Amino acid sequence: MFVNREKELQILEDEYDSKDFRFSVLYGRRRVGKTTLLKKYIQNRPAIYFLVTLESVHIVLKRFKTIVADFFNDDFLRDIELKDIKQLFNYIASKDQKQKLIIIIDEFQYLTKIDKSIPSQFQYIVDEILKSSSIHLILCGSIISMMYEQTLSYSSPLYGRRTSAIKLEALKFKYLDRFFENKTQNELIELYAVLYGVPKYLEIFKDTKNIFTSIEKNILSTSAYLFDEPRYILQNEVNEPITYFTILETIASGEHKIGNIASKLNKNVQNITSFMSKLIELDIIYKDVPVTEVNPEKSKKGLYFIKDNFFRFWFLYVLNYKSQLELDNTKFVLAKIKENFSGYVAKTYEDISIEYTLHKYELLKCGRWWNKNSEIDIVGVAEDYLVVGECKYSNKKVGVDILKSLKEKATQIELRLPIKKYLLFSKSGFTKDLVQLSQGDDSIELVERF
Repeated sequence: MFVNREKELQILEDEYDSKDFRFSVLYGRRRVGKTTLLKKYIQNRPAIYFLVTLESVHIVLKRFKTIVADFFNDDFLRDIELKDIKQLFNYIASKDQKQKLIIIIDEFQYLTKIDKSIPSQFQYIVDEILKSSSIHLILCGSIISMMYEQTLSYSSPLYGRRTSAIKLEALKFKYLDRFFENKTQNELIELYAVLYGVPKYLEIFKDTKNIFTSIEKNILSTSAYLFDEPRYILQNEVNEPITYFTILETIASGEHKIGNIASKLNKNVQNITSFMSKLIELDIIYKDVPVTEVNPEKSKKGLYFIKDNFFRFWFLYVLNYKSQLELDNTKFVLAKIKENFSGYVAKTYEDISIEYTLHKYELLKCGRWWNKNSEIDIVGVAEDYLVVGECKYSNKKVGVDILKSLKEKATQIELRLPIKKYLLFSKSGFTKDLVQLSQGDDSIELVERF
């Protein structure tokens, strides 16, 4: 399903409309929708698509040659023995094309894995063979660290040669209803809290009627598609998976200060900073600081959270109960999930509320705020005003007491800007007293639906 990739598709379309040679790098985690985007792009256009697998260089080159021979319907090429990939690109570049030809090499990082000279060979291909052609070359991959190192980093022979680069991200919450047309908002929030915005995961849960049944079937079962997904992703991205696993398990369990995380690993903070940086680079975790901090990078108030909801769920409930799951005791683990599922989803509810606030108001930034005594779920900072908000993901209606508490905490915010709006987000609605009060006060906004 093609959902919300218009911006990325337009980048590729603009590359195609250019008359000269174009070179794009497309990368992003597994299952995020890269191939779907490429299929949409090449629809009704001449294209050569080659998926690299971990085989010998000779076999990979032979498969690529066969695909090219099929495209050009050239039996002579099929019988030629090629010594390297440059010869094949020389052949392609020699062909007259009425339209721009798209060449996609998917899972490019595997090509560099089986032949270390590949980046240098592609430097030659780009600089000497294709530079005068009307070809759009796309190198695509799902191992983020390798793709960056081999195509975009300063040390790569390909550095500075791409004409566009796209890092494909997970979908935002607001697009989930395209996958689940008949779900309520609360059901969509629960799905997003478990699956994040990864299209393939969402498709697996598409026909679900009960989220817990689907979790048991598609995540907790040892034969399930998603049972070991984060392990597979991490093992391909990092060299010391055990340390990364321990860090993520510690954060998922509720420890967010770097000093405490390091203590759990029996290490000094200095010994884990490189691991934390790598996880941030991979978009798996993020460092959160009070939104009012002037120098966020230097702030000592930083807390670390798992950005990818599926990783958070997996490290909290799958890895943590792996022994039970290996014994097929999924009912036990499912009961653990149900015990505090609302508490688990609450963090995602806050994230969605922050995103909603950021886009509704003309804000410079929006996020969480805290000091030694208090914390506020949402503080939005504009040029000349603030927006503050509280989120409650529970079965209890939000009342006037929550508004009063928010106003008291807001007086502690160090930025001396007037507060334009007090936002209250509630899963279960609001009391009659609060609704009545808000109707006569423009500074109060009650949000039950995004």
